[in-house]
Amino acid sequence: MTTNFRPPSVPLVTVDPYFSVWSAADHLHEDHTRHWTNKTNGMVGLAIIDGKVRRFMGKVALRDQSEFQEPEALDQTDLTVEPVTTRYTFQGEGIELKVQFNTPLLLDDLDLLSRPVTYVTFQAKSIDGKSHQVKIYFDVTGEWCVHTPDQQVTWERHVIEGQLNAMYMGTVEQPVLQLAGDDTRIDWGYMVLAVPQTPRIQTVIHSVTSREQYVRTSQLPTEDGQHQPRTVSDNMPVMAAEIDLGVIQEEPVSEYLMLAYDDVHAIEYFHKPLNAYWKRNGLTFHEMLLMAANQYEEIQQRCDSFNRELLAESEAVGGEKYRDILALTYRQAIAAHKLVADEAGDVLFFSKENFSNGCIATVDVSYPSIPLFLRYNPELIKGMMRPIYKYAMSHDWTFDFAPHDVGTYPKANGQVYGENKLEDQMPIEECGNMLLMAAAVSKYEEDIDFAREHWEPLTKWAGYLLQNGLDPENQLCTDDFAGHLAHNTNLSIKAILGIAAYSYMCDKLGLQEGAAYLEAARKMANEWMTMADAGDHYKLTFDSPADSWSMKYNLVWDQLLDLHLFPKEVAAKELEYYMHKQNRYGLPLDSRETYTKSDWLVWCASMSSTQAQFESLITPLWDFMNETSARVPVTDWYDTITTKQMNFQNRSVVGGFFIQLLMQDSTGKLV
Repeated sequence: MTTNFRPPSVPLVTVDPYFSVWSAADHLHEDHTRHWTNKTNGMVGLAIIDGKVRRFMGKVALRDQSEFQEPEALDQTDLTVEPVTTRYTFQGEGIELKVQFNTPLLLDDLDLLSRPVTYVTFQAKSIDGKSHQVKIYFDVTGEWCVHTPDQQVTWERHVIEGQLNAMYMGTVEQPVLQLAGDDTRIDWGYMVLAVPQTPRIQTVIHSVTSREQYVRTSQLPTEDGQHQPRTVSDNMPVMAAEIDLGVIQEEPVSEYLMLAYDDVHAIEYFHKPLNAYWKRNGLTFHEMLLMAANQYEEIQQRCDSFNRELLAESEAVGGEKYRDILALTYRQAIAAHKLVADEAGDVLFFSKENFSNGCIATVDVSYPSIPLFLRYNPELIKGMMRPIYKYAMSHDWTFDFAPHDVGTYPKANGQVYGENKLEDQMPIEECGNMLLMAAAVSKYEEDIDFAREHWEPLTKWAGYLLQNGLDPENQLCTDDFAGHLAHNTNLSIKAILGIAAYSYMCDKLGLQEGAAYLEAARKMANEWMTMADAGDHYKLTFDSPADSWSMKYNLVWDQLLDLHLFPKEVAAKELEYYMHKQNRYGLPLDSRETYTKSDWLVWCASMSSTQAQFESLITPLWDFMNETSARVPVTDWYDTITTKQMNFQNRSVVGGFFIQLLMQDSTGKLV
């Protein structure tokens, strides 16, 4: 990533919707580290160089205190965000210190992907030709295992197989899977700081007051704090490690530690608790930690290799700014999910609608996210769809269209959206999404079996679109924040392509009825072009004035699925029109407001006829991320004039940014 790109928030620990901590500052030492919900989940990093205490991460004191002087910070000289790795470089007192956060979210290895572990690596070397004595102090607070700081925690430690020293902290109450909602943090399970068992590394469970004392004396307490249980707000307990790197010269010296979380149970699935995917074969938490430690070197190499590959590919197909955007959002797209296995051992991949409404497994959140997973592992898209199929085929779902969700995270017990009132559903939206996702999985897996398994609901939803899709009645679509809209031309495109997607799957299954659906879709596409025509573009709704317009992002599947229902001139005309409607920070969603949805912006850009056109649409999005005052994990809904965040942050829909990686044919040329 280019060093002049300033991420709105920097990914540090990115495992799942609960275990997700970021730095919302330009420099790692300027602020406390924060959970994606903006609540403080503190980490402190200090370097003791020749006896001088220097800070590189977080704040020692919980709040500004006149009697306590924060230690001087090292100079942060570089920040590099790569797909699975964040690297900081600091200098001061004659040394260079590199601090690396690595969460190995490699999509081709689901066991590794689901491990709740982030590695933190420290590397120091002398840069002034002299020798220096260097220690690293690192700690993590009790805030990581509570929803609110008035909750009581307790702690303990374990030595694992003589190889790892692990400190655990969790709530006394342990209300496993009880807290459901949006702006929430986990308050069950155990936060873990694990370090290699070596005389070079000392550990202690102490407190913020003791941390301040450490700054004055550079001496760790000799034993763990005994005042437990206690509330996190009461002289906040912290788990700390002191790493003695010894005498540092020009040759770098490094050491690592692991941050991990044992969530006990991960998801409630139709009233039964399910465990994280990595547990499905009986692996214990201690065994998993040992495996993570033993594979440290190998995993770092795999991550470095993946980083290089994705950075090179994204720059080749979309330019440097596109590369930066994908590097920043890769971990976000994945860590807004939880990977579990159902009782049969099948993959379930649950998204959370972060800062939206907290829904779990939302179909119109899965739909925009799938380009990333089509590129690397379509099995995860099947994992998004399985809960919807299961619920849709149950007696609890009474509509003849597809559901919106299966509950509120982490409880997947049935749809909650719109209180299940008919007028507040998204019938065409969700039917089209499920059909397009099913066809996309079939194409990118080169296997029709998953669609065959769920043919009954797919057939029902295709029939629904056939009856209701061309000219949608007054209803919501995925852009529900814009309200109900009748005769929505972009929603009509989704219905038409959803019908064609069903025809595509019919052909793969050898079913003759596919021809009738394809013919119907072609006829509807021709009618659409007449009904939506506004000369140099196509309208927002069939009955709106000629100067109305909207992003026709659903059109992208005509290209990706090789359906060819719409002439290429349709997309070309729209894209040319968009070029004149861009604001400083991007193309608005439609003619009604100045806000945009960045996932749809990138989908539209991916239909560009040239890379230059693609980059001209992408650059304002890069500028938004680089300049916005909304210091949060990337929001997908913001104002294109002011950069104001409308809502939404840290959502999985940024997986849609990866769509340009799909726009290549076998020769590597743009489709």
